[in-house]
Amino acid sequence: MAFEDLKQKQSVMWGSGPYQGVSDHLAPAHDHLMRAIEPAADERWLDLATGTGEIAIRAALGGAEVTGLDLAPDLIQTAGTRATAAGATVVFEVGDAESLPYGDASFDTVTSSFGVMFAPDHSAVAAELARVCRPGGRLGLLTWHPTEGVADFFKIMAPYQPAPPEGVGSPFTWGDRDHLEELLGDSFELSYETGDAPQAGPSAEAVWDLFSAEYGPTKTLADSLDDDRRAALKADWVAYFEQFPSGDGVSQPRPYLVVVGTRR
Repeated sequence: MAFEDLKQKQSVMWGSGPYQGVSDHLAPAHDHLMRAIEPAADERWLDLATGTGEIAIRAALGGAEVTGLDLAPDLIQTAGTRATAAGATVVFEVGDAESLPYGDASFDTVTSSFGVMFAPDHSAVAAELARVCRPGGRLGLLTWHPTEGVADFFKIMAPYQPAPPEGVGSPFTWGDRDHLEELLGDSFELSYETGDAPQAGPSAEAVWDLFSAEYGPTKTLADSLDDDRRAALKADWVAYFEQFPSGDGVSQPRPYLVVVGTRR
């Protein structure tokens, strides 16, 4: 499958669920990124793979002139509705992080929260991040741990879906500092911080219900399976999350990396 065909499928996949209920659990990571990259009045800010706009809205409320871009039209529509409700002015656009519709050095700050890491061509994304960020400008990324947390439940889903096309990079390598230095080190001076955004729920089954209804990759996969395989996937998912009892429910650790860069 060519990358363009894959990205078309990703656009539909990521927009297949409302996502907001999943995104609400990411607030600790979003807050961490905003502490590391504080918005300034009138700076030009680009939030890539913006999803439902959490970072874009925060940056706009902090005074930045914000553009949010995502591959999924349905998520862009949700982001616009949320921005209006929050009283934030954001320009939301549908587009591809591997081929941005902006000129060189167009932005003072470029961010992405667990977003561009899912684009298939890592080198193309990295080149675009560098191209649109002005010299001396800032980069801020949230990426998942390469082997733990979110990477674990993607491993649960893997046996139930086709292998990714040849040449598609694993999104979780964006959580590996050596990989990030290879991708971005020539263009950005990088530093790193770590954190945890646990996935909590009243039960392991409740977490399944949330993700199978609202998280595009899980919902798309579950909807594609026959009844027996869907039940097997659910059983595997529930058994995994039951390893993390907490109080009256469950709480799965989800370590993440904050990547902060200054454009050389």
